[in-house]
Amino acid sequence: MEVMRIGMKIGAVLGGVAFLVFGIVPGFHYGGYGTLMLLNKIVGGPLEFTLGVRMITILGILLGILCLGFMSIVLGSVFGTLSGYIVNVVGLSREPEVHEGMANNSK
Repeated sequence: MEVMRIGMKIGAVLGGVAFLVFGIVPGFHYGGYGTLMLLNKIVGGPLEFTLGVRMITILGILLGILCLGFMSIVLGSVFGTLSGYIVNVVGLSREPEVHEGMANNSK
């Protein structure tokens, strides 16, 4: 069980690092683009870049970056937990052989 917790923590850190390396720019891009497309559909035509539109676009950019960051960390944690589980199962399958060998040597 401890191996799975350690795997989850390592996976979360790796997911965060992957987000910092690969995720900030796409989050910035798609957050801003998605916000402008949504506002375009709500207004029904081209937008004038007023202060309100710029503020909403900045909020969309922040939301895009945060969502991509959370997704990276959660997926990293899931993959880390799965790898910890696999290591734990492989370790448990090998553990009885070691104990049987030790029991035969002590007799």
